[in-house]
Amino acid sequence: MSGPNGREGHAAFILRMRARGIDDGGLFSAFETARRADFIAPQWRAAAWSPGMIPIACGEAMEGVDLQCQAIAALDLTGGERVLEIGTGTGYTAAVMAQLGARVVTIDRYRTLVEEASSRLARIGVSVAARHADGSRGILSEGPFDRVIVWAAFEQLPRHFVEQLVSGGTMIAPLGAPEERQTIVRLVKVGSRFDREDIGWARLQPLKSGLGAAL
Repeated sequence: MSGPNGREGHAAFILRMRARGIDDGGLFSAFETARRADFIAPQWRAAAWSPGMIPIACGEAMEGVDLQCQAIAALDLTGGERVLEIGTGTGYTAAVMAQLGARVVTIDRYRTLVEEASSRLARIGVSVAARHADGSRGILSEGPFDRVIVWAAFEQLPRHFVEQLVSGGTMIAPLGAPEERQTIVRLVKVGSRFDREDIGWARLQPLKSGLGAAL
């Protein structure tokens, strides 16, 4: 398929990533194999490979593919890692990480998103554990994890997630106030603390506690 949501769009995405210093054929292949267009409503598929946000159910939005790739690249997945994803959304990023060999537990506060994502993942034959849960504190009972990735912003450094990572484990999350541009941070567990590296920026919704009241 050609066009902005097919091969041409994917090729343009790869060029943008290479310009940012990311050149990983396995990662690019995972993004393509996960069938991104299948996770996007028909009216938005023309923007599938664009860097812009894409509306999804429950008044939420899917991150642009550039941000998704940058964040997943920073996880440095080599296969076999247990990954906790907070913010299932459409299920696409969970599918990408599963294609990279990760064992993914993904959670979202909206039941509708979890159910729809689970259906999409099943249709393409990807094994991911999707849960309807409050992600603001993670899932301590299922940890520790090798990696944690969060698609919503913390206002302060999420030190309480240290307990949910193995020694040397990595967490990727936006950090900053909701009305400001946030910093994407890479946090590596060292003892009982994090080593921090700033790797980019984003503007995402704040991480909310609790479950979606009606959805």
